[in-house]
Amino acid sequence: MSKLAPSLLSADFSKLGEQAELVSKNGADYIHVDVMDGHFVPNITFGALVMKSLNKCDTAPYDVHLMITDPDKYAPGFVTEKTEYITVHQEACTHLHRTIQGIHELGVKAGVSINPATPISAIENVLCDVDLVLVMSVNPGFGGQKFIPVALEKIRELAKIRANEGYDFVIEVDGGVDLENAKEIAEAGCDILVAGSQVFGADDIAKRVKEFKAIIE
Repeated sequence: MSKLAPSLLSADFSKLGEQAELVSKNGADYIHVDVMDGHFVPNITFGALVMKSLNKCDTAPYDVHLMITDPDKYAPGFVTEKTEYITVHQEACTHLHRTIQGIHELGVKAGVSINPATPISAIENVLCDVDLVLVMSVNPGFGGQKFIPVALEKIRELAKIRANEGYDFVIEVDGGVDLENAKEIAEAGCDILVAGSQVFGADDIAKRVKEFKAIIE
C-alpha cells in the first residue's frame, strides 16, 4: 500500500490553507511542501512563515522538500508540530551526513533527495541513516513536467538495497506522477507518491485524491 502526498507547489496560493485541508480530508497522507529559493532551482515558492501559518488548518502531516542552498541554516524554520519529514538534496549539501544528523536533532525524520542525473551510488553511504529517499522524476524547479522513466529503475534499485541491507527508509517519488503511471510507480517499490498539478489542477480536487488512492492502495 502506497501513500499520496499532494504538492502545494501546484495549489492555488490564494487558497493555500483551504486546499491543504481539502486534500487532507479526502485521503491525502501527507502535504508535500516544495521549498525553492531561486538559487538551487530556478524558481521561488514560499518560506517557513507561510508553512507555519498552515498549522492553523486541519491538515495531514508535512513532508517538507528543501530545494535550497544552505539547508542547514534554514531547516530549523520548517519544524512545526505537523512536520514529519524534512528532505534535503544530496547535490546541495557539502557535508550530507552532518546535515542529516542536524535534521534528526531537530526532532523530525530526515530525507535525502537526488536529481534525475544523480546516481544512487551518490547516497549509498547515508542510506543507513535516512528515513526517506526522494527520487526526483523531473528536474526540480517547476510543476507540470513529464515523468522521466529512469526514475523507475532507481526506485527498484533502492527497494532492492533496502531489502538486502535491512534498511527501513521509505521511498518517495516526485515529478510527473499521474493516474496513468501511478500504479507502475507504486509497484516498483515507491511508498509515497507526490502529485502536484495532477491533483490541484483537477476540476474536482477531492475526487482526484480519491482516484489516486484507489490506484495505489
